[in-house]
Amino acid sequence: MSYKPPTVKLPVPFEKIDGQTVTFRPMRDGINSEVSGVIQVIKEADGFSVNASYIVGQDPPSSHVYWFDQSEIDAITRSLVKEKRRILVVDDDPDSTHLLKILLEKTGNYVVLEENDPDEAHQSARNFRPDAILLDIMMPKTDGGEVAAQIDTDPELRSTPIIFLTALITEPETKAGLRIEGHRSLAKPINIPELIDQIEESLRALGPGT
Repeated sequence: MSYKPPTVKLPVPFEKIDGQTVTFRPMRDGINSEVSGVIQVIKEADGFSVNASYIVGQDPPSSHVYWFDQSEIDAITRSLVKEKRRILVVDDDPDSTHLLKILLEKTGNYVVLEENDPDEAHQSARNFRPDAILLDIMMPKTDGGEVAAQIDTDPELRSTPIIFLTALITEPETKAGLRIEGHRSLAKPINIPELIDQIEESLRALGPGT
């Protein structure tokens, strides 16, 4: 009797995981250590079969095909298809927002929207629904404090973390945890690792599921 691979339901389109390199433990093969392989998705009449080949030995060279069950493919999908956090950057200087966009998106964890008109920042936030907002203070017409007040009084946005980016404070004040109008703050020029730490701490403070 030939072996029939498990049939699974994919929580995402198959293109999202087909061909991806994954690290896994082939427990049903009696191996409780991590191996690497490339995912292959095969469409079946009632779902999908998903496998990855991994190296069994080098002498002689040999590999084995491992078929994932539903619980395994659910866990793999969650790890491979990590939802990126949406970050809105508000600053009247396009060069500053563009640099932050490049550096944050380079991490692979964020999608960044630039807004260089502070008068449009509130509406941009309503449209984009960011997970966090990076906000300059010294801007013409509408300063960062006014933008933050608009966000704070909007029932749909007021739980969104705001981090002020400003030259009005010093790095020691940043490290001391200085808050402006109740919000986190970072001194310019921005240290990107510190900014990422602040973003992630802000998101964790919202609690699970946010």
